[in-house]
Amino acid sequence: MSAFSARSEIEPFHAMDLLAKANHQRSLGALVISMAVGQPADPAPKTVLLAAEKALKDGRIGYTDALGLRSLREAIAQHYADHYGVSVNPSRIAVTTGSSAAFNLAFLVYFNPGDRVAITRPGYPAYRNILKALGLEVVEIGAGKGEDSNLTAEALAAAHAEKPLKGVLFASPANPTGAVLSAKELRAIIETARERNIRVLSDEIYHRLSYDTQDMTALQVADDVTIINSFSKYYCMTGWRIGWMVLPESDIRPVERIAQSLYISAPELSQHAAIAAFGGTAELELVKERYRRNRALLNVQLPAMGLKFAAPMDGAFYAYCDVSKFTNNSMELAHKMLSEINIAATPGRDFDPLDGHRTMRFSYAGSEAEMQEAVRRLSGWLGR
Repeated sequence: MSAFSARSEIEPFHAMDLLAKANHQRSLGALVISMAVGQPADPAPKTVLLAAEKALKDGRIGYTDALGLRSLREAIAQHYADHYGVSVNPSRIAVTTGSSAAFNLAFLVYFNPGDRVAITRPGYPAYRNILKALGLEVVEIGAGKGEDSNLTAEALAAAHAEKPLKGVLFASPANPTGAVLSAKELRAIIETARERNIRVLSDEIYHRLSYDTQDMTALQVADDVTIINSFSKYYCMTGWRIGWMVLPESDIRPVERIAQSLYISAPELSQHAAIAAFGGTAELELVKERYRRNRALLNVQLPAMGLKFAAPMDGAFYAYCDVSKFTNNSMELAHKMLSEINIAATPGRDFDPLDGHRTMRFSYAGSEAEMQEAVRRLSGWLGR
């Protein structure tokens, strides 16, 4: 039997393993509440569904340009003008098969095997796993605790001083913490990176899901950064697999060349539907208000049952909790929770290889009824 490549020996995405187990239990009739993955309970807005229906009737399900439909790229550019007051040439936008494809493209275009790329810890596990699979050296910068659970310019400079970095990737709002970078810190990080010739990748997939602050894109600070975003979260389009990048002018053609061979193009049906997503704001803001109510519920109930917050819930739709009162093995706790009370949550190991055994992430993107029932089940189970 032939051996597998070292690239395949990455850590599993435990949230997806828990989701698979939850789906299996659900197929057997269990009333499972999934708080494991960041998936909105609502479908895409009606405008999106109608646009997809029309595209299907028109037979619009072929290849497009590798960088995407010009009409979608123009719609995304208009979004930057409307939402941020930033002018972006549509030619700088690459439409991708979800943000996942955008990470692949960015890492392949910008870095060579062995290059050191910094991410935050805790952070989205796919960053670490894709970087490792591509032969890059992952430098995890501890993002602090509680109110300070964010990347800082000072920490970035220190990591670079230890051994030079080629890139840094961060998210605001962040996954799993929900932490939001202040405008001052965002500027400081970008300036620190520029002074040291560190390429900046800003993951803005949770934009429009901040609860007490206005979104700030890295493009408001600098034009030579790479933005990665998606229609999955705010726009409720996870399964449509459609995202985008905003690139510096010089990076367009290299990204296009690799995209042509890796993906050909993002699905045309999803591209037509995504154009209509920007017209669904009224419906989507109602969904966000539900997240806000779920957030308020968990903000009171989780600490009351002994699940202290490891970070503030400033944005996204996650509660990142310290579970050390109950266990020193969050992986084991997650599987017991799913088996015994049919609640799926993500063990911290996904996000933090060092301290994740003491933490767990709960997604509150589900319905209000689900969150209320989850609180009831958890409270009784943890209080036994």
